[in-house]
Amino acid sequence: MVHHESMGRELSLEMARVTEVAALAAARWWGKGDKNAADGAAVEAMRAMFDSVSVNGTVVIGEGEMDEAPMLYIGEKVGMGCGFEVDIAVDPLEGTNLVAKGMTGAIATLAIAPKGCLLHAPDMYMDKIAAGPKCKGKIHLDWSVTENVKAVAAALDKEPWDVTVVVLDRPRHQRIIDELRASGARIKLITDGDVSPAVATGIEGSGIDMMVGIGGAPEGVLAAAALRSLGGEFMGRLWPENDEERYRASQMLGGNAERLLTLDDLVKTDDVIFSASGVTDGELLKGVRFYGDFATTHTLVMRGETGTIRFLETQHRLDRKPERLKKVLEPLSGCGCGN
Repeated sequence: MVHHESMGRELSLEMARVTEVAALAAARWWGKGDKNAADGAAVEAMRAMFDSVSVNGTVVIGEGEMDEAPMLYIGEKVGMGCGFEVDIAVDPLEGTNLVAKGMTGAIATLAIAPKGCLLHAPDMYMDKIAAGPKCKGKIHLDWSVTENVKAVAAALDKEPWDVTVVVLDRPRHQRIIDELRASGARIKLITDGDVSPAVATGIEGSGIDMMVGIGGAPEGVLAAAALRSLGGEFMGRLWPENDEERYRASQMLGGNAERLLTLDDLVKTDDVIFSASGVTDGELLKGVRFYGDFATTHTLVMRGETGTIRFLETQHRLDRKPERLKKVLEPLSGCGCGN
């Protein structure tokens, strides 16, 4: 099959270009208090950029169902319709609240893999655990938080009190937070956006050792794509909140909504590309900087097949972008909702 030879290098740079332009568009809304406009701008920019990429892509994880979102809905075809048939998971702006409030940690992100290789996770919650390469096979979603902290400490040759764990700051996580504190681990509570910290667990020197807790299932697949590329560990289990979601989860997982999802369930191949561009500054990526007629972006792009990780610092001449992109990158141009 051709794609195993080379869904590769050229496409990884193309994917970096897609997340860069989404980050540029979203960053225009930094601190302006309008998370929907920031999200709409990122969606519109990502969509416009995909139009110039030589893939035959289908969005399998996107901005919601067809009738809920202006663009990049699940099932939408993207790309020029030629080249590799790929499944695409997108989160044009992870951390819409973070951008609206001018806070750290927002990213534009996507993952692509050959058709049929990404779990089509429904828009519901997922219980997750993530850690880096040294912890592969050594942690488990069904173990207690304390057991996992001890396992990570042993794998990283640290004491439990030197292990740093990221948890979304939500009432539903109080039990996890209490147990983490009792275990002696260091906790970093975040308000939004759990893809970035999950990915950070796989990057040496990021300062984050593990991520646990319940967040979005689509974000889980994106994090899994990154950790598969990095050789890290990720497990998830769908966490439906009502009968309708339970039924949907059950349909998707062959009748077993409770099934433990391993990396191989979430991303079925090493032939995966993950890209994330910083919108606002974070631990992993710097945010967009504007300097009049040019701007800079900071992007992490990786290929699972080769394990190559690239950090790209890019300078964009905004006045030389193609017309179709100029309009989405102008300061506070349309909000992506057709106005």
